Amino acid sequence: MTATSPRRLLTLGINASFHDSAAALMVDGEVIAAAEEERFTRVKHGKRPVPFTAWELPYHAIDFCLKEAGATLGDLAHVAYSFDPRRFLGDRAPDGRFTLPLQPSDFEAGPWENPWDPLFAAYVMSAPRLLTDAVPHHLRKRFAGVRHADAPYRWHFVPHHLCHQASAFLAAPFSSCAVMTLDGRGEQASTCYGRYRDHRYEALGEVHVPHSLGLLYERVTSHLGFLHSSDEYKVMAMAALGTPRYADLLREHLVVDADGQYRTLPLDLTARFGPARVPGSAMGEAYLDLAASLQDVLEETALRLAVWLRERTGEDRLAMAGGVALNCVMNSRLRDAGIFREVWVQPAAGDAGTALGAALWVDALARSGQADRGTDTSTDGTVLLAERRWQMDHAYLGPAYSDEEIEALLQWAQLRYRKVENVAAETAALLAGNKIIGWFQGRMEFGPRALGARSLLASPVDPAMQARLNELKDREDFRPVAPAVNREDLADWFEPAEANGGESPFMLFVYNVKPGRGERIPSALHTDRTARVQTVDAATNPVFHDLLQAVGERTGVPVLVNTSFNVRGEPIVGTPKAALEAFFSTPLDALVIGSFILEK
Repeated sequence: MTATSPRRLLTLGINASFHDSAAALMVDGEVIAAAEEERFTRVKHGKRPVPFTAWELPYHAIDFCLKEAGATLGDLAHVAYSFDPRRFLGDRAPDGRFTLPLQPSDFEAGPWENPWDPLFAAYVMSAPRLLTDAVPHHLRKRFAGVRHADAPYRWHFVPHHLCHQASAFLAAPFSSCAVMTLDGRGEQASTCYGRYRDHRYEALGEVHVPHSLGLLYERVTSHLGFLHSSDEYKVMAMAALGTPRYADLLREHLVVDADGQYRTLPLDLTARFGPARVPGSAMGEAYLDLAASLQDVLEETALRLAVWLRERTGEDRLAMAGGVALNCVMNSRLRDAGIFREVWVQPAAGDAGTALGAALWVDALARSGQADRGTDTSTDGTVLLAERRWQMDHAYLGPAYSDEEIEALLQWAQLRYRKVENVAAETAALLAGNKIIGWFQGRMEFGPRALGARSLLASPVDPAMQARLNELKDREDFRPVAPAVNREDLADWFEPAEANGGESPFMLFVYNVKPGRGERIPSALHTDRTARVQTVDAATNPVFHDLLQAVGERTGVPVLVNTSFNVRGEPIVGTPKAALEAFFSTPLDALVIGSFILEK
């Protein structure tokens, strides 16, 4: 940058209050980087969502984003944090002070829901100081020279669900849309509605905790023996194996009111459905039926809320975010109901995506000359934003590694490998031989889905392949794997192929297999004969597109099973070193990393 060139507008978004810690960076209205902290630290979800971890910022993800921009912390114009502690506190600490019990048993019910909520609030309030003063020693280079007292950037605490909303309507391929966030909790809200049109966002209401679809799903997830705020997707998969015989009981405790409101009434799961499942024990019929019932009630509730929102906004497109929006079966019910012409879900719909939403919101305010505007009124009324310069056509926003970097590591580790000219053709030959491949190519995905950058790939032709993959990843037997297919081949294999513009790039909707096709791809289908499809576009992932094309030419089946490149309890691999560790600690047959192939 020359002395006369204008300074770039750099906006950093941070999520750190609960879990799925992440960072995103925008430069002059465009997102150039986004990543989750777990991919660098190898701690799944970055941390557990408990008050004692609220101080931990995603320093590694921030460092990556700054590196991608060739910037340091001092180059930032704005930092947007996706939680507003003032909204959370309300009037509970009018003098700026509170007390903490030495032991939880000393806690007396009062204005706080949890004895450690004051500690949580204090940690979040301290985030601006922690960004400058608590940086790990090995990352200080890009953070150096900035003190909290005279930081050159403007700090913004942005309401959590406004960040979810912004991550949807400021990223979706729509110029106007209805917006819905279905989540667990934020400062006060659990569900949020809005409308985006003519660069204006209009807030249309919230549902407040304790009434929460996300928290209800979490409670049942725990009752079924899984980890809440982590394993909800397993319950969704279980649902296909059960019968919703408990749906009426659940409906008694979930009441949908007018104007997008609903209430979740007190529910003793043990009294109504029997003892909680012991983790790792057999999955009895009653547990499967409870999962099916929960899923059924979630879907019908979401449909009723969507009908209200369609009537309220008059919009025929819907953009969604929030952790519940990762439920691809619910998303598909919304898509197929015809309430909206198109439904788009932001791929990092959980809390990681609020880092993106925070950056998008503050950038849009700053470019419209409203950088000094507070966020307290932004969830009530209409806000005019700057014209958009970016939309989320893909999720490949993480780090990439050059062939030179990869080969240097392979040589340092004294590993045997071969470099190939045609990665697609060589890999297709391995896949046609029924090999399971670790696939590490290009920029890492942002969000929980592996989308052909950090994936495990296999042919779906062998009926035993699903079981092989689940054994390799040490996963539950009922867990399905998902098919990837080039966008232009979708209509030959799955339906409804015309829905949502004929694409599903983020693996967030399920499809039915076309008649006569299921027998060709048995390992790509769930027990109910559906599949969570990813469509691949040559413009956004040319290497993966070429591979699918080469597999189709060799086998007659241009479909691959695509699951995340990780093992149970660990995040998706983020670096070549993590990929090698996963390769050599599992029965993977081959690793295709950049232009190099390793085989056992």
